[in-house]
Amino acid sequence: MLMRFDPYREFDRLAEQLAATASQAPRAFPMDAYRRGDQFIIKFDLPGVEPAAIDLTVEQNVLTVRAERRFEPRQDDEVVVAERPHGTYTRQIFLGDTLDSEKMQANCEHGVLTLTIPVAETAKPRRVQVSGSQDAQTIEPQTTGGAPATPARQPAGEAAPTAASTGMLEPGR
Repeated sequence: MLMRFDPYREFDRLAEQLAATASQAPRAFPMDAYRRGDQFIIKFDLPGVEPAAIDLTVEQNVLTVRAERRFEPRQDDEVVVAERPHGTYTRQIFLGDTLDSEKMQANCEHGVLTLTIPVAETAKPRRVQVSGSQDAQTIEPQTTGGAPATPARQPAGEAAPTAASTGMLEPGR
């Protein structure tokens, strides 16, 4: 038989019970979140929660995790100590647009819920190739006489740009 009496622990337990009944708001649970390569991983501690009692929803980039843990003593049970928290737990996380929530995977083992969310293809780093053009032009600086800059190499059949066509007119003229 279990025999233990700690008046301070009993006072803490009583205060905790009073606070819990005063606010019926769902409690949160601890989590870790990190990026590993092209995946974002979130782990929630849900000890004693059956996978069937976990509700996972995503709506407009908001991930909501709700879990419920209950202790239902039988009719002939004599409860000596009941310190483990039970009830409904909830946590909301805002997911960025860079995550592909449509391909999210969830797994619950040993009281740890693990969510794996791939990074969206559009958010992955990619190399952009820079190409050149044979018609590229080099602009020479203006001459001391105030003449507009002209291309160093002008394609055949095109007139040299004027100050009016290039938008280089000075204000007030």
